Amino acid sequence: MDKHPYDTYYRNLLPALVSKVEEFKLFDYHTVSIQTLWHYLTKKKWEIVQEKPAVSKLVSDILSVKPGDYMSFTQVSAYKSPEWGTPLSDEEMTKLFEPRKNSV
Repeated sequence: MDKHPYDTYYRNLLPALVSKVEEFKLFDYHTVSIQTLWHYLTKKKWEIVQEKPAVSKLVSDILSVKPGDYMSFTQVSAYKSPEWGTPLSDEEMTKLFEPRKNSV
């Protein structure tokens, strides 16, 4: 994982990160974690690095993350991942089309 210049602020920003993740979960975005939110911030929101940012500015950035922006970023990242479009094995194909055991 690449080091981001703002990684030094991580411990100070942890309460804001926890708060934002809890807020996302209130809106039924249960896949959000502190690590995935941090990844979004460092790769997207803080792509342009300021030399000495104010901690209050970083907290504001965290608390202003919108679920739609975060989800768009994660979807685009998933599409760009090397696993996207990898052919399924015969076993995976069989499991994919296997009838569900509890279906009525």
